[in-house]
Amino acid sequence: MRKLPGLIIFLAIGIAVFTGCKMEAHCDKPSAGRANLSRVIAVGSSFTAGYMDGGLYRNGQLHSYPAIIAQQMQMAGGGSFHQPLFTTEQANGSGYLKLSGYNEDGTPQFDRVNTNLGVRGYVSASCFGELRLFTKFTGEINNYGVPGIKLKEITYKPYGNVNGFFERMLPGKAPDNMVSYLDFITAKPFTFFTNWLGTNDVLPYAKSGGTADQLTDQGAFEQLYKLSINKLTASGQQGAVATIPDFTTFPFFNTITVNGILAQARKVNVNIKGLYITAKDSGSNYTPRLATTKDHIILDFNTQEIGKPIFTEHGDLPYGLTEYTPIESEYVLDENEALNCQRYITSYNNSIKSIANVKGLAVFDAYSFFNKVMVKGIMVSGRKLNLKPIKGGLFSLDGVNFNNRGYAVIANEFIKAINRQYDACIPTVNIAAY
Repeated sequence: MRKLPGLIIFLAIGIAVFTGCKMEAHCDKPSAGRANLSRVIAVGSSFTAGYMDGGLYRNGQLHSYPAIIAQQMQMAGGGSFHQPLFTTEQANGSGYLKLSGYNEDGTPQFDRVNTNLGVRGYVSASCFGELRLFTKFTGEINNYGVPGIKLKEITYKPYGNVNGFFERMLPGKAPDNMVSYLDFITAKPFTFFTNWLGTNDVLPYAKSGGTADQLTDQGAFEQLYKLSINKLTASGQQGAVATIPDFTTFPFFNTITVNGILAQARKVNVNIKGLYITAKDSGSNYTPRLATTKDHIILDFNTQEIGKPIFTEHGDLPYGLTEYTPIESEYVLDENEALNCQRYITSYNNSIKSIANVKGLAVFDAYSFFNKVMVKGIMVSGRKLNLKPIKGGLFSLDGVNFNNRGYAVIANEFIKAINRQYDACIPTVNIAAY
């Protein structure tokens, strides 16, 4: 019996080696370790702000991953954390999606909540066009998440005249703002930061099927990321950064599938050859071709249009089901466009990890994490969460941003990375509570 404890330890080590897993260190008392958590700020875009269901509103803000991280950091001596919340009277913020039903093919239908908004009006910002203005926030800010911001826009001084979510944080009013995002977030001293910039340097291109917006130049991305990290660490600050996920694994690109559309269409005509899309060839030309499972139909596409007669020079032909009536490229992230996104994301992530490692920052590898979740899912209190739309349990209705539980999962991954890098013991959150 005396040898039993040693045998147990040997078996535990053996299992860890065999499975290739690093055993998480256990600690009984919350501790900041080597991290200075006196004033923590969060830098980033939609994910950071708590954007959810296609909008920024109070419930999503309250459950943003930075808010959850800060809540856990306070157990380890972290300071207070303030967010630019919409008021309870204007709790619906920019408005958001709600599920209204399902189409015959199982794809979801949405309505938009447009009451109790935090909108104060509109302004014409010269060459920037019309800007929707949100109710100004005038209190302390620790969460600087701005939905829509790209890394390539963080030094652009007129940006407060382009993005209403940023404008609401600024003391000035559009169209007269002239302060860059990077200068604004670093104006007040801080000791620690989280940074998830860069997602929007890919996402708008992908969501538009490659037809609107452009991927940020890879060299420019590296230069700007280095600039931002240098400024964020200029006074010896510590922090944690995240890489960019493979968005093609997210529900926005997988809720509507080629096979799903064809299955519904063949209930009417079993002889349908396939689904036709307007796709990019190996160069820069777009031509009609049969869709494959490597092509991603975006969530914004209305599947009810499939098969409706379209007038052509060859007569009235069913939409989406002939080479003369293909689905427009704006509704499809085709195989070549998806591969292009992958190349850029890989380059961006190499830059993020390299720059973070030089500065000794913690890294949450979101790319690897979500690829693993795609394959294996996550078990939470006996329930398997995955990347499937709506019922997968992690994503909000817009198919790109997360729900409360998804943001809790992300918060935990950030916390684990911070604990490893700074010898800290910040408790992870109970995901089942969300």
